[in-house]
Amino acid sequence: MAEAVRGPLADYHRSQGATLAEYHGAVVPARFSDPVAEHRAVRKASGILDFSFRAKLALSGEDRVRFLNGMVTNDVKGLQPGQGIYALLLNVQGQILADLKIYAAQDQFLIDVDYDLLEKVQLFLDRYIIADQVELEPVELAAVSFQGPRARPLLEKTLHIDLPEMNPFDHFTSNYAGFPVRVVRNQTSGEEGYEVWISAKGMLGLWGGACGQAPTYDMLPIGSEALETLRIEAGIPTYGDDLYEDTLALEAGLLNALNFTKGCYLGQEIVERARSRGRVNWTLAGLLIDGSQPPAVGEKLVQGEKEVGEITSACFSPTLGRTIALGYLRREAAELGTSLGLKDGKTSLEVTKLPFYSSAKSSEG
Repeated sequence: MAEAVRGPLADYHRSQGATLAEYHGAVVPARFSDPVAEHRAVRKASGILDFSFRAKLALSGEDRVRFLNGMVTNDVKGLQPGQGIYALLLNVQGQILADLKIYAAQDQFLIDVDYDLLEKVQLFLDRYIIADQVELEPVELAAVSFQGPRARPLLEKTLHIDLPEMNPFDHFTSNYAGFPVRVVRNQTSGEEGYEVWISAKGMLGLWGGACGQAPTYDMLPIGSEALETLRIEAGIPTYGDDLYEDTLALEAGLLNALNFTKGCYLGQEIVERARSRGRVNWTLAGLLIDGSQPPAVGEKLVQGEKEVGEITSACFSPTLGRTIALGYLRREAAELGTSLGLKDGKTSLEVTKLPFYSSAKSSEG
């Protein structure tokens, strides 16, 4: 496994008292203060997050549209500059190799992935570049994420601009203190959200500028521990936690990453076969859990004496005031309201709908 990269502000965050930890391939703040308080700040007002665990690739060249459209599960050729999509890379068995966000710029695509998937995605795409007129290379950009019901005015005040109306994954370029930036509409918390992509040199100024608005917008800096509870409440699966190389897209419920009319892409035959059957054998489900202790990842779920699934992510939900989890269940055990247990025989669970929580302004596709 590759060594975790250090975010450009890692040393600064530590000097300010933050606890650092590895998260999706990068060393970033795990917490600045109390993770529950950080979580609640995003639900009630706003929070900013160091997104140095996200990496960028640029795909350019005259064949870029045709090439990328044949590689990913969503429709790339329909994107106009300033638009974006969520998509998957699949193997020929239809299993998920990576999930990624793709943004169309004037003369290139920008591919946004977790750092621990960067090398995998780059090598996979490189393998299929044969006679295509395309170039793929990493882009050194840092990012700050603004999340919460007051994220929009906080971002506007920080950048000194008026944001246009933006659909999910829309983006545009601007500047901050002389540094070029790209503003992206993208939530990862169940609340309205945006990201600002900027060079490592400009990131400290951007972070400080946002923190300077904290009293006005009830903002707190947010670490990865709070981000985890936010994204589990929002029912957002992440690669390495809820998505693996043996997961099918329809098992994970990732319909927002699939386009069924775009034409051929790697793994399409398996996706179409599963869709035509109208069902898959496993499904990602929400689970309400009795007790305050989250079960461990990988714990088996049972219905009577029969093993019917396993936990992939779990936390105590500050918003719901109870323990929740994501997990894969066999289709016959996934009906809403079904009672299950852990294999230890000491804990009961109930199947519930996803997401556990969603705000009115968080529909990001």
